[in-house]
Amino acid sequence: MNPFLLLVPLAAIVAGLANRRRVSRDTETSYRVQFAPHGEAIVPGAEGYVLEGSNGRTLLMLHGSGDTPQSLRYLADRINAAGYTVHAPLLPGHGRSPRAFARATSAEYYAAARAAYGELRGKPWVGLVGLSMGGALLARVASEEREVRALVLLAPYLGAPGLVRFIRRAGMLWSAGVPYVRGGGDTSIHDPVARAESRAYGSFSRGALTALLETADAGRRALSRITAPVLVVNSANDNRIPRDIAEAALRELPVSTEQHWVEGCGHVITVDYCKDEVVRLVLAFLARHAG
Repeated sequence: MNPFLLLVPLAAIVAGLANRRRVSRDTETSYRVQFAPHGEAIVPGAEGYVLEGSNGRTLLMLHGSGDTPQSLRYLADRINAAGYTVHAPLLPGHGRSPRAFARATSAEYYAAARAAYGELRGKPWVGLVGLSMGGALLARVASEEREVRALVLLAPYLGAPGLVRFIRRAGMLWSAGVPYVRGGGDTSIHDPVARAESRAYGSFSRGALTALLETADAGRRALSRITAPVLVVNSANDNRIPRDIAEAALRELPVSTEQHWVEGCGHVITVDYCKDEVVRLVLAFLARHAG
């Protein structure tokens, strides 16, 4: 055997590792330059928050995968102005660095959601509001906690297209050379001003994609056990959740569900052009179930 033929696969491996290091370095540097975090510190504007209300009712709000509580702030401020106390924590691995995001697991996400709800247990009235993956997490919480008074699911990520699942299964191949892939953030938020203000990573790793799909599947399995009244708001132009997948998941809810579709926005409906319609729908639903 010609010994030079052995150099071909060796060179390919070396080139793949070099490309992986370059992509990893460039992705980390880009996020650091844009938001100026220090190491694993939380970037400015991505922090969790508590907004104290006046009506004795409390809402736990969770953001989506790769995003931060910043994506919920517009809605949170208006819900708080209506008297509700709002708790919006930052999920593990988020708002820090792409490396931290890659390491976070679905078990850590759910443990954080449970811990956040545990801090509110015993209050007179507690409702849940989840955006995207946050919706899947809180669907699971609601299925286990009969004291939850209302559940709001905003563009809930309760199922993934076949292509996304294929990309995850092929992760062992592509992640060897490309540690991060773009997540389609430009079409998730149509409003360029809101897109510029986002603290989302804008990229996924194999680990982050696995954590997202595991969380989505667990949330969908929990739907049939939910007893609280549910509001679901989806975008008719959602780039991440096809309408047939959204509708199939929601058919598994046994309770009376109020469902709406909003127009003119992408997946992150709480910051996009439809955000005021989302606020209106959420406040009206909460008012009907806040007794």
